[in-house]
Amino acid sequence: MTDLFGSDDEYGGDPLEEASETAPLAERMRPRSFRDFVGQQHLVGGERILSKLLSGELRQSLILWGPPGTGKTTLARLVAAESGMRFVPFSAVVSGIKEVRAVMAESEALQKRTGKRTLLFVDEIHRFNKAQQDAFLPYVERGDILLIGATTENPSFEVVSPLLSRARTLVLKPLGAEDLGRILRRALEAERGLAGRLGATDEVLTKLANAADGDARRALVALETVASLLPDGGEIDEKTLAEALQAKQLAYDKSGEEHYNLISALHKSVRNSDDSATVYWITRMLRSGEDRRYLLRRLIRMAIEDVGIADVGALRVTLDADETWRRLGDPEGELALVQAAVYLARAPKSNAVYRAYGAATRDVEETSAEPVPLHLRNASTGLMREVGYGKGYSSAHDDPAAVDEMTCLPPLLEDRDYFAGS
Repeated sequence: MTDLFGSDDEYGGDPLEEASETAPLAERMRPRSFRDFVGQQHLVGGERILSKLLSGELRQSLILWGPPGTGKTTLARLVAAESGMRFVPFSAVVSGIKEVRAVMAESEALQKRTGKRTLLFVDEIHRFNKAQQDAFLPYVERGDILLIGATTENPSFEVVSPLLSRARTLVLKPLGAEDLGRILRRALEAERGLAGRLGATDEVLTKLANAADGDARRALVALETVASLLPDGGEIDEKTLAEALQAKQLAYDKSGEEHYNLISALHKSVRNSDDSATVYWITRMLRSGEDRRYLLRRLIRMAIEDVGIADVGALRVTLDADETWRRLGDPEGELALVQAAVYLARAPKSNAVYRAYGAATRDVEETSAEPVPLHLRNASTGLMREVGYGKGYSSAHDDPAAVDEMTCLPPLLEDRDYFAGS
């Protein structure tokens, strides 16, 4: 059988194949053993999960979930190298259902013919639709393949439930500045990296690491850019570093996981009356390019939901911020958003109306819709008065005792207090 991926070797390619000298620095510096792997100590250190998996035969499919540049592909290749299985890399970006079915059939035939299983690595598995992901299920179920999927998106939303139930999800974290500094230093010293070409202080490498936002690939790309700006033997200085980095680009996806993480952080900082955290999170969203109209809608919601009747002027502040931004645009109008957010953070808080509305909604949905009590009905005709419309009604303006003596809820709910404890 001819290999779908262009090789006649039925046992697949080398997952740790050495990159060519012309490959990008990030690819050349990909670790070739777990000893060289940096970061993710909660997975690979000591007696952690991946270390245990590697001590014996790997039996369970894996979903590796984490931000870009945190080691998902590298971990998959290292696991594959230790497994002894046929390794097939597969990209969800360029492949469709036809390719999925073809490689599944090939893997099934190999299993029957030689007993050798296939380790299939699917990069960006979240890009496959439901039908494409479902195509893996029978082969994973029978054990013809062991699947390792990598994704930057939340698997709860992007990977079908049957596949999730057959795999173990491992969460990778952004790399810390110390880990990125080690990776950068190794790249400067390694023969397959930039050995002898550049010098750099730890302080400069720390700045470079901080600019990468936990992404090892981004850090190495930036270092390679710096190298292109300096002669061999040069020392990385502040000016060259600034030129290479230009404006910092924040990792962000307006419709993805990070979008919801950041708006959650902003909302909860406002609710917690933390004005400094509020400024930080809204600034980060603004600098990331978040839709200003979306932010304004969320601020208006916070004014109603979290500040509420404790400061009814908060709603006016957010509406004025909306109008100001629409008149001024960016960048001048951005300050109106920040000012409104700080006002909300510093304002007293009450969610009494929010909770009362929720409780009243449940009553409306779960109890019978009783008729409006007769004394609350408007008696606009003689017939209405005759049948009792308005009978027993007292205006609290004329009879203050009516506040306590007259009920305005239907009989089934007459003792309900939606603001108890507020």
